[in-house]
Amino acid sequence: MTHDRYGSDPLAGFTKRPVLAAAPTVAAARDLVLEHAATGFVGAVVRIESGSVELEDRHGKIRAFPLGGGFLVDGERVTLGPPAKKAAATQRTASGSFRVADAAARVALPSRIYVEGRHDAELVEKVWGDDLRVEGVVVEYLEGVDDLENLVAQFGPTKSRKLGVLVDHLVTNSKESRIADAVARGPHGAHVLVVGHPYIDIWQAVKPARLGLAEWPVIPRGIEWKHGICEALGWPHDEQADIARAWKRILGQVRSYADLEPVLLGRVEQLIDFVTDPQ
Repeated sequence: MTHDRYGSDPLAGFTKRPVLAAAPTVAAARDLVLEHAATGFVGAVVRIESGSVELEDRHGKIRAFPLGGGFLVDGERVTLGPPAKKAAATQRTASGSFRVADAAARVALPSRIYVEGRHDAELVEKVWGDDLRVEGVVVEYLEGVDDLENLVAQFGPTKSRKLGVLVDHLVTNSKESRIADAVARGPHGAHVLVVGHPYIDIWQAVKPARLGLAEWPVIPRGIEWKHGICEALGWPHDEQADIARAWKRILGQVRSYADLEPVLLGRVEQLIDFVTDPQ
């Protein structure tokens, strides 16, 4: 019997090599731990440049590799891709409102907001400045409100030229409350809104926690409040320049509306709504 060595398929006993599934793509990110399969180098991502990534091993050695295939994460093959693009965050102003991008400069409205002093104006500007510029609202500061009735008369509020006023220490039976009532009853009352906060000074509208305090110190009657606050906190207070520096220190701790007491937030928002309402 003759053996036919060509009568059968010599590869019949072999199976087809399986096709490897495509490795998942992983975005390069700082501190991601990778193993470079070809070299066995293991390290964390410390730098990402166009088309390459640098890994640092536990001994501090750094090596650069091109992005792409040939990496392992937790023993699994991956393709290393470029960093993921960050989603554009919705930007907000310090007051918490949505920032208006590329807003054109707006002509100031005839309406105004008055505040008692320079510190009040600086705080309003820091938190609401972006909003006020978009709306075209100008804030002016007074040297107290003792002469508010005359100032209102000089301004001459009308339906299209409103006036909002923010007053310190506006509490029942205070001097400030009597002044506010007189303005409201006056000939321009319909076009003037006087609101206020209960604090002796605008400083107290900043949450004490921003200064590392549980609460603002209580200053006895007869002691000028700002000087008393500085003395109680161990800050220089002998000269007016010391008071100015103290305020800058306080204002520097204000980053957004979240650092202010809610009662002030509501009053300022109320004034902005009032002077920008066309009705």
